[in-house]
Amino acid sequence: MVSATDIFTISSKKEFEKITLKVFRHQYDNNEVYRYFCSLLGKDKLNVKSVREIPFLPIQFFKSHDITSSQEPVQQVFTSSGTTGMATSRHLVTDVSYYEQSFRLAFSQFYGNIEDYAVLALLPSYLEREGSSLIYMVQDLIEGSNNPDSGFYLHNYDELIKKLLSLDNSGQNVLLIGVTYALLDLIEKQDFSLRNTIVMETGGMKGRRREMIREELHNVLCKGFNVSKIHSEYGMTELLSQAYSLGDGIFECPPWMDILIRDTEDALTLVDYGKTGGINVIDLANYNSCSFIATQDLGKKHSNQSFEVLGRFDNSDIRGCNLMVM
Repeated sequence: MVSATDIFTISSKKEFEKITLKVFRHQYDNNEVYRYFCSLLGKDKLNVKSVREIPFLPIQFFKSHDITSSQEPVQQVFTSSGTTGMATSRHLVTDVSYYEQSFRLAFSQFYGNIEDYAVLALLPSYLEREGSSLIYMVQDLIEGSNNPDSGFYLHNYDELIKKLLSLDNSGQNVLLIGVTYALLDLIEKQDFSLRNTIVMETGGMKGRRREMIREELHNVLCKGFNVSKIHSEYGMTELLSQAYSLGDGIFECPPWMDILIRDTEDALTLVDYGKTGGINVIDLANYNSCSFIATQDLGKKHSNQSFEVLGRFDNSDIRGCNLMVM
C-alpha cells in the first residue's frame, strides 16, 4: 500500500519512481478498466519494470467509464464543461483529501503562504455550473487566505475593478485568477498598472472569443494589466494535481506529478527532451482513480523537467482547463 503521506512527501526522482511503480501495481489490481486496457497492450504488473513502461490510459475513458481504484464510496464527482450534446468527463473522487492536500501543498510550493494573499477569482463560466474541480480549489484558497476581500466575481466587473485597484494600491499581495476570456473582458473596461498582483489565467475562451496562441494572449494581458509576466495553471477535471507557470508558458510540476511526451504517430513510444508530442501525465494524487493519463494536449518537455503546452490534437473537443488551441 501507498499512503497519502508517501505521495506528498516525495523528495527525489528515485523515490518518485519507486512510489510510481507501487501505484501502478495498486491500480492494476484495483481498477478493472485500467487493468483491461493494460492487458490489451500486453502489459501487467509483472512485466512493467520501469516508469517508462507503464501504460497511459487515454483521457477519453473518463467520458465513457467509471475510472476508480477504490471500493470506498464516492465523496465528490468532478465534471468537465462541454458544449450541448457533448459527452463530459467524470472524475469519481473517493477521498477528496487527496485533492485538498495536492493543491494546498502545490500552491505553497510555488507561491508561499496563502494567507499572504487576497484571492480574487474571475471564473464566470465555471461558477455557472456544478462539479468544477477548479471552483472547489479556488473556494478553498479563498477561505484559506482569511482575507475578507477575497472572493468570487461572476459578471460584476465594476466591483472587481474597484476592489483590485484598491488592494493593489494599498500594497496587499493579490492573486487574480481568471478564465482567459474574462481577463480579456476586464482589461477592455479598465487601464491597469498593477504592482502587487499576480495575474493567473486558467485557459479557456469558451467560444466567447477567437483562440490565440499563448505568446499573443500573454502579450495582450501583460500590456492590459501592465505586468511583466502572466502566470498559468495547467490542470483538468481528470487530474487532482496542477502544474504552474510563473511566466512565459514554462510549467513546473509538484514532486508527485510528472510529464512524459509520447510520439504523435505511435502513442506507445516516448520522445526525447525538446521534441513535440502528446502530453502524458503521471499524477500520483489520483491514487484512487488512475494516475497515468494520456491527454489530448500537445507539448514538449525540457531537460530541466519543465514543460510547455503547445496546443491540442486535431478533432478533439475544447475543454475547461486546457490552455491553448493553436
